[in-house]
Amino acid sequence: QVQLVESGGGLVQAGGSLTLACAASGDTFRLLDMGWYRQAPGQERELVARVTKHGRVDYADSVKDRFTISKDNARNMLYLQMNSLKPEDTAVYFCNGVLRTTEVSHYWGQGTQVTVSS
Repeated sequence: QVQLVESGGGLVQAGGSLTLACAASGDTFRLLDMGWYRQAPGQERELVARVTKHGRVDYADSVKDRFTISKDNARNMLYLQMNSLKPEDTAVYFCNGVLRTTEVSHYWGQGTQVTVSS
């Protein structure tokens, strides 16, 4: 079982920066494909960025060149560096982990609120 706990959200002005962190429990972190998702009020949860256990990285078009995802297997930590924030980045951000063995297991954090004021 993997538990994920996000931190680092808050209120920031447009153009500012925030770094989100996700701490993972257990000893399988290096085997997880990890990602950040977000959900704005009234909208569906969407993928922001992900990094596979092999280090492949993908970003949503809306955050490319502004956000950077990184995974620290030694510390069981996932990060999302967010620069040049826009009001439309306002959402609850969730950390996600996927473990693929003989079955696929999904793990979610409780979410952290990011609010960008104009």
